[in-house]
Amino acid sequence: MAKRLVKGDKKLFGVCSGLANYFDLDPTVMRIIFVVAFLFFGTGLLLYLILAIAMPDR
Repeated sequence: MAKRLVKGDKKLFGVCSGLANYFDLDPTVMRIIFVVAFLFFGTGLLLYLILAIAMPDR
């Protein structure tokens, strides 16, 4: 069965846990990546909001 990118267990919107499940990572690592992207590049929040809207629920 092919992997699907869907929202995971919800902390806020479930984006980080969904991405972590898709890429076989720990959700904490994905959250750290988004925080670093937000602090250093300013794109983390925008990307997170886009994914929160675009990613389907389970």
